[in-house]
Amino acid sequence: MSEPNDLDFRRADAADLGFLVELRDGAARWMAERGITGQWQPGELGEDHFRRVLGHGEIWIARDGSRAVGAWELWWSDEAAWGARPPVAGYVHRLMVDRRTARPGTGSALLRAAEERVARAGRELVRLDCLADNERLNSYYLRAGYRAVGTMEGKPQPGGVRKSYTLMEKRVLPEGS
Repeated sequence: MSEPNDLDFRRADAADLGFLVELRDGAARWMAERGITGQWQPGELGEDHFRRVLGHGEIWIARDGSRAVGAWELWWSDEAAWGARPPVAGYVHRLMVDRRTARPGTGSALLRAAEERVARAGRELVRLDCLADNERLNSYYLRAGYRAVGTMEGKPQPGGVRKSYTLMEKRVLPEGS
């Protein structure tokens, strides 16, 4: 099966809130079924979360033909994890793939699209944070060209739980450079 280089991307809007909740819950169930605990839990984030993100950032939905197969959040600052920083980065959150319908490689295609969006905005870095004890996910981002640049101990999570995260970043060439 070929890698999905032909996905279509569009900005999410309020009409997509239910889909985004369903997509994230499905990703959380997929993780739990594979023994990946501590990352995401079904029911943890509702429409209010995604509505807030639409107010300060962007959410992108990936389509493969007529099917939505994934999404991600893009923020233009993330002081909770990274502190106050100059506006040189885009912050990727909740990279989500519908494991029932997406082709292999969809997650990588979403990540590349997020990186391209950050570059088009004239920013030189893509940053993300990854649960420190999720070795599989940390390795995935390292293989994708990210480098670990620090840790964030005790980052607040839904439900009041605090977790430790690896801070990762990747340099991208801003458009027009």
